[in-house]
Amino acid sequence: MNMGRLGRFTMLKILKRALWLSGFVSIGAAPIFGAPLSLPSTPYTYTVLDQDLSAALQEFGNNLNVRMNVSPQVKGRIRGRMPDLPPREFLDRLTNLYNLQWYYDGLVLYVSSANEAQSRLLVLNALSFDEFKAALDALKISDERYILRSAPGDGIALASGPPRFIALVDQTLNGLIAEAQARPRAVPVDKPLHDSVLMLFRGASTTVIRNGRPEGTSEAPHEDKAARESAPGRGKD
Repeated sequence: MNMGRLGRFTMLKILKRALWLSGFVSIGAAPIFGAPLSLPSTPYTYTVLDQDLSAALQEFGNNLNVRMNVSPQVKGRIRGRMPDLPPREFLDRLTNLYNLQWYYDGLVLYVSSANEAQSRLLVLNALSFDEFKAALDALKISDERYILRSAPGDGIALASGPPRFIALVDQTLNGLIAEAQARPRAVPVDKPLHDSVLMLFRGASTTVIRNGRPEGTSEAPHEDKAARESAPGRGKD
């Protein structure tokens, strides 16, 4: 599940699905958790007198046809008979007894020491936390056992958990940010400014100046106000 290898089209589909799912997250619907680890419900019988813990986990995967990745930091030995438990409960018992964490990414079951857990502050940039969380849910990366929450301040999230979980959270965030940056942006169009109009009156003439440039001068119609003399009358009879 290497997010760096996803194409732009795939990432865009993920983001669209995340935006759709974020509506359910925001109204408090049940969240989606990590990839399901399908294990049989029948008891897993495992008897050992003295065996390395890492080897026992590898054998657990082999017996159940599950690919395993056991960290070198997983140390210890199993002595004595383990109780017959369903495989999931057997795995949880080992993690509790030996201070381990496990995470399944849909392909491989990763087991690491709890001392390897990581905490990270993530800068979301233009993404909202709900969009980011919805993308992790859609990709089945989220896991209720590990922390992912919005931190105080805008655009910050806190993630904490085993190394594989943190790596996938990082890769998802980087992929979503790269996709958002690759999308064409609308070029802002400057709105035309309102015309600046100035009218100058000089006597009977009017000059219009629009946006600092004169457009012309017009003459107002006027009447000849000069007094007219009466025409001289004809001589009296």
